[in-house]
Amino acid sequence: MNLNMLENQETMIEPYDAQVLIFKALTNPARLAILEILRGGEHCVCHMEAHLGFRQAYISQQLSVLREAGLIQDRRDGWNIFYRIADQQIYEVLRAVRQITGQDEPKIKKSETSCNCPKCSSTSGTGLK
Repeated sequence: MNLNMLENQETMIEPYDAQVLIFKALTNPARLAILEILRGGEHCVCHMEAHLGFRQAYISQQLSVLREAGLIQDRRDGWNIFYRIADQQIYEVLRAVRQITGQDEPKIKKSETSCNCPKCSSTSGTGLK
């Protein structure tokens, strides 16, 4: 393969790079569950930990992938970092995938562990919204 062909191939696929990044971010069940939690508004890692039962380090890794794909944003408030959806249109993508697969909207069950951050503890002690 000559150099011109390689350059032409890169030029042809380059416009898809941003889309591929989003689709790659959606290939992990934990990341999909995080997006579902964030559907209810902004939340901290400890809130996600309480609902998903994963360790904080694992959730932070998944949040990093979602942030890199541009799907979420974060906000620091003292010691806490709160995460939110960057663009609500991602839920249209997730809805379309559920329709294709014939699945219902997932229900996130709360873990036995509670979230003690200031925001969660101020919402009736349950951390749920």
